[in-house]
Amino acid sequence: MTTRRTIGVLGGMGPLATADLYRKIIEATPAQRDQDHLHVIIDADPSVPDRTEALLHGGPDPTPWLIAGAQRLERAGASFIVIPCNTAHAFLGAVRDAVSIPIISMIDETAAEVAALLPPGAAAGILATAGTVRAGLYQDALAAAGLRALVPGPDAQAQVTAAIAAVKAGDLSRATTEKALVAAQELIERGAGALLAACTELPLILHPSDVSVPLIDPTAVLARAAVRAARDARSLPEGVTPDAVRT
Repeated sequence: MTTRRTIGVLGGMGPLATADLYRKIIEATPAQRDQDHLHVIIDADPSVPDRTEALLHGGPDPTPWLIAGAQRLERAGASFIVIPCNTAHAFLGAVRDAVSIPIISMIDETAAEVAALLPPGAAAGILATAGTVRAGLYQDALAAAGLRALVPGPDAQAQVTAAIAAVKAGDLSRATTEKALVAAQELIERGAGALLAACTELPLILHPSDVSVPLIDPTAVLARAAVRAARDARSLPEGVTPDAVRT
């Protein structure tokens, strides 16, 4: 019998984005019946302090909440952890140090997928929270993959921020989509060969048909990576051996 590993989801940032990841894990799993699906443990704690507020304005540090959630997942039996919040990856180092199971990086997985799509030196546009942009998470990862990152100007970024806030408030209307598309169009006009919906709220309102270049959904990328890792430990990040993963 094939050994399947348990996916731990460190979620709640926000709740809709966490539910979206779980749905995409289900969709990415080859299954004909319930028993073919993977064991997933979700720790969704919406009380985690705002990550962008911490990065930009000295707000409460979310690290203790993230560590506590990761440790709960480890105690519950997760084999590895995924985090459906791009901005939370700015605090990933401390969280990794606090647990003994791997954490798959959404940022690294997405950068690798973009690098497989675009030629070396091409530009990808980043639609994300102001915190993710300020932290340089995707700028650094794309540079390491030989690509350039484009970020929206201040006015367009304000529209992205407004769209993200609207989704968190439950507004998935076309009007919310149009806010994000202001920045998307600006990035395309500046030469972006692909766009990253690099806040987990954005794939809930942005779709490939909305833009004229490929739209990368990091939530879907992370879901596929989680399914691969759960079905085959050889798919875990470089430096993590199968023996280090709880089965």
